[in-house]
Amino acid sequence: MTVAEEFNVAVPVTNDVATMRRIVWSSVIGTAVEWYDFLIYGAATALVFNKIFFAAGDPALATIAAFGTYAVGFLARPLGAAIFGHFGDRVGRKAMLAITIMVMGLGTFLIGLLPTYQQIGVAAPVLLIVLRFLQGIGLGGEWGGAVLMVVENCPTEKRGLLGSMVQVGNPVGNLAAIGMFALVSQLPESEFISWGWRIPFLVSILLVGVGLWIRLSLEETAAFRQLKAKNEVVRMPIVEIFKYHRRPFFTAVGLKISEIAYASIAGVFIMSYATTTLGLSRGLVLNGAFVASFVALFSIPLFGWMSDKVGRKAMFYASCVFSALFAFPMFWLLDTREPAIVIATIVAAISFGQMVMFGIGAPWYSELFTAKLRYSGASLGFQVGAALSGGLSPLIAAGLMTWAGATWPVSLFLIGCALITAVATSFAPEMANKELS
Repeated sequence: MTVAEEFNVAVPVTNDVATMRRIVWSSVIGTAVEWYDFLIYGAATALVFNKIFFAAGDPALATIAAFGTYAVGFLARPLGAAIFGHFGDRVGRKAMLAITIMVMGLGTFLIGLLPTYQQIGVAAPVLLIVLRFLQGIGLGGEWGGAVLMVVENCPTEKRGLLGSMVQVGNPVGNLAAIGMFALVSQLPESEFISWGWRIPFLVSILLVGVGLWIRLSLEETAAFRQLKAKNEVVRMPIVEIFKYHRRPFFTAVGLKISEIAYASIAGVFIMSYATTTLGLSRGLVLNGAFVASFVALFSIPLFGWMSDKVGRKAMFYASCVFSALFAFPMFWLLDTREPAIVIATIVAAISFGQMVMFGIGAPWYSELFTAKLRYSGASLGFQVGAALSGGLSPLIAAGLMTWAGATWPVSLFLIGCALITAVATSFAPEMANKELS
């Protein structure tokens, strides 16, 4: 049976506008808390972790090591997707959302309490890796549940728009993370390195409490309740996916590759490149990321709405073309060191290289799978793609820069990722305005 043939039976949706609005905004707020926790690590990696959690010596090697711990969070995400996807398809979406936000919050808060390399030696980076792994498990399990709470409730003709709204939690969380780091970056360098960087991690415990309260107020989706009522819950969802649904799974992985590569290069690696190689200020780079996230608050739902009108495939193809064509000019523009050009470059890279596919991907990954496998399938496809490309991209970019002493290999890497996603797009079924099973 093909993917398209499975989508022939409608499931109940929520037609009450007030209820749907509450579901969407509850998912956005909860997801924003998760992304804040995950993304402050990225900023700290580029700005401070290479200085305090690794032995003094070659700055380039320390940066590569710091990006290695950043990658651990992405590599843990498939495990979180497998664990929570399994129980999300067996127990329900709501319960997993409550658990994952607590897992993420605990990992983030404890990072803020960690001693440095100077204080406890090699145990410091080891503990940092363990807690980053815990963060990755939390986010890996959270994303699918948050998306399905909306996708499985919303009207078919608005699934692109409303499904993409969940992804607005990413720029909201990023704005909060950047804002916190911009605030503590105003401290003198010695105080920022000593204790200021810890504040964004420690305050996350308050945000987790808010997010948990919101998520506990949600109801289970109608699609899952229907599965339970008909006794159609699958005993081993992941086994079922790899036995009978390999094509949609690998398609979902491929759809993620280019988007997350651009997110990691433009959002994380560029922070290190601009401040270390180009000698630009932390504030300038953070301003670029801040503006890009602010623009994303509006561009993500716009792209989602457009995908309901022109289709998911057309939007993905357009983003792949941009990603390939902009791979070299992105670094040429950054190398001008002109503040306005640097900010505009970061905004363009994130908006069209990441956010088009990031927003539309939320409903599209979910649409590739039937309800009984949707949490596991969408989560695992999304997170495996994120681990393969997103977690390793800053590490690969730093290694390529050290090897070549130039950015051209990084640009070629981005072009290769765009080609992979373009191929995956050609295999994916068009699901705009089609019923979920």
